[in-house]
Amino acid sequence: MNETTTLETGAPTGGVRTLLRLEGLVLFLGMTVLYAVWEGSWLVYVLLFLVPDLSFAAYLAGPRVGAIVYNAAHAYLAPVALMTLGFATSSPLVLSIAMIWLAHIGIDRALGYGLKYQAGFGFTHLGHIGRQKLTG
Repeated sequence: MNETTTLETGAPTGGVRTLLRLEGLVLFLGMTVLYAVWEGSWLVYVLLFLVPDLSFAAYLAGPRVGAIVYNAAHAYLAPVALMTLGFATSSPLVLSIAMIWLAHIGIDRALGYGLKYQAGFGFTHLGHIGRQKLTG
């Protein structure tokens, strides 16, 4: 991706992109270790880990709806609020769900799957993914 394309899409490059992906990796590892220390059920972890990816189905309604729903399922807002609620109510189930959800977001970011733009699934805040070609 060249500098002009970076300016047009707002996608980070170089060290900033690497840092954002490393943050994702640390989030994934941190939440997974915390879940292990918490002694959460690994069956629950496996069953819930990919649940946020069900948001892909929203792309059947078009790229605008798909991006909105995908981003809602892959932003930090809801799982951090859920984790706060879990601590406030001392709810192990709520905390477990929040940790798994954050771990999922972390591994996605580490792999380069960022929040989506309405241009299509391959256009993310971490850069372009997939085979779609950038126009411009």
